Parts: sequence; C-alpha cells; structure tokens
Amino acid sequence: MNDSYIKIKSLTRWLGFAIVIFCSLLLSVACHRGGSLPVRDYTTNVACRQVEHAAGISCVPEKFQRVVTLDGVALENALALGIKPVGSVISDFSSYWQDYLTGVKNIGIGEPNLESILTLKPDLILGLDYHKDMYYNISSKIAPTVLLKFENSGQWKEVFTKFSLILGKQAVGEAVIKNYYRRLEEFKQKMGNNLAKIKVSVVRVYPNNINIYLLDSFCGKVLQDAGLSRPESQNIKESEAIKLFYNPVQVSIGNELIEKAEGDVIFIWTGQNTSQGNETAKKNLEQLLSNPIWKNLKAVKENHVYVVPSYWIGSGMLAANAIVDDLFKYLINQP
Repeated sequence: MNDSYIKIKSLTRWLGFAIVIFCSLLLSVACHRGGSLPVRDYTTNVACRQVEHAAGISCVPEKFQRVVTLDGVALENALALGIKPVGSVISDFSSYWQDYLTGVKNIGIGEPNLESILTLKPDLILGLDYHKDMYYNISSKIAPTVLLKFENSGQWKEVFTKFSLILGKQAVGEAVIKNYYRRLEEFKQKMGNNLAKIKVSVVRVYPNNINIYLLDSFCGKVLQDAGLSRPESQNIKESEAIKLFYNPVQVSIGNELIEKAEGDVIFIWTGQNTSQGNETAKKNLEQLLSNPIWKNLKAVKENHVYVVPSYWIGSGMLAANAIVDDLFKYLINQP
C-alpha cells in the first residue's frame, strides 16, 4: 500500500466527516434567528441548565457523567473540583497531575482530536474560548460545549469560580479556595519578619528566549497572595505591562538584560508544551547558568536559585497549591 493510497483514503474519510458537519452547520444557521446568542438544543430528556459563555448558550446537564476537556486549563479546573474527565487534551504541562489522570483518555497533544471525542460519547465538553472558531460548531453537535473566556493566566481564580458555577460545584470550589488561603496564612506566619525582606524573581527559559514573569501573571498572583514582594523589574501591573510590552504577564529579557532577573530568590523553569521544546529549553537553561552575568546575580551567589516544574505557568488551583508547596519547601524548610 503506497503513500498516495493512504493519503487518498484519509482525505476521503475526512471529506465525508466534513460534509456531515457542513450540513449540520447549514441547518443550525437556517434555524438561528435574530442577533441573540445561539442556543444548542439536544433531543434528550436529561434535565439541564442554560449557561451563557464565550461561544453562546449551552444547556449543561444537571447530572453529567462523561466530561471531556479540550485543554489543560479546563482539565485542571475540573480535577480541582473533584471531576475526572473521561478524556482530555494532555500536554507536558498536564503530566505533573499524573496521579489524577489514571483512566483519562488522551484526545490529543496540544489540540483535541474530534474523532477521539466522538468515541467517548461525552455528555459535556469544557474548554477555553480560543477553541471557539475552530472547534465549537463541531463539538457543540457532539455534546453541550461550554467555552470560558481566559485572556491571561492572572485571571485563574475568576475562571476557577466560573467553572465551579457551571459544574454546580460552588460549595466544592469555595472549600478549595478557602483551603488555599488557609495554607497561605500558615506560610505567612512561619515566614514571620522575613516575609517583608524577600524579593522573589520568577524566570522562564524558552527554547530561544528568557522571560521574566510580572506582578499579575498566574505565579505573580500566587506570590501576591503569599505576601511576597517582587523585584522592581517585575513589579509591573497588567495595565502598565500591556502599554510597555504588549503582554500583561511576561516580558523577554534575553541574554542582554539578565540583570533584570535579579532577586533575593529566583524561581526558574523551562516548561514547554512538547518534549522536544522542553529539551531545547533545558539546553538554553544550561547556557544561561554558565553566563558570567547570571553568575554575578545575588541569588546565584547565595545559592538561592531554585529550578521548579512548569506548573508555575498555571493555570488553576492544583498548580497554585503546588507553588505554595514550593514556597514552604524553599523559603521555610530549606536548610
């Protein structure tokens, strides 16, 4: 069997699938009236609640049993609320939650595979709004689909609360948040007077760049909640960061501005969405650690540089609590 035959067979299969979806879309458009948000109707006797979200209005089953998540953020929020999806996109970022992922089918690396979703027969699909243009019209024909707006990682608590409301898990969500703040209060008490003395720098090494994370990033918000200060170069709010850098949460410093990574303590990571990206980033980290300017930083000289996993990028309660674990480990329990 040659490559041409395989390609033709694959193209024919996808063309047939596309025709079915196209016909469904024509029917959906024909039935839609006015400028209101589209309501996805399902011929089912299952009780449901209408929920308005970033892509429209969907009827969320009161007793859903087979949830699929389209991305790592939706996956993490579901897990934090005690809901194990039957399937999810699972990236290298998600790998830190392996204990939670037993029995969760991988429906794609980076992007969801629609055929895999179909085979799982979900009764609810969750994700972020960046899936709207490419997947929503199709996924919403498979099961009620809810997509939440998530402009940047600093909005993680608001998004978690929205997920808890949509899933009918308000009490669980409130308990999770309460426990998060309880742990932070314990951290502050144990830090004592040292809490106000430490400026925490956060650095991410990309395959081809070096970035610092700012005040209103995911990890920046956790550090704020912990009562920790940031170096001047990173103590920049979202609104100002957008004006200065066109990015609300991080800015590139490259090798030319390594001194902007200075702090009393430096947390640094290399996480990428793929294994290959991770390997390249790790090589870039090795080069950074041997840079004379880096070696001259205060935190480096005092051995206060800590390489941490990529959950520092976020973006939910599991990652936030993992960061709190690191704060206890390196700022309190470190010998």
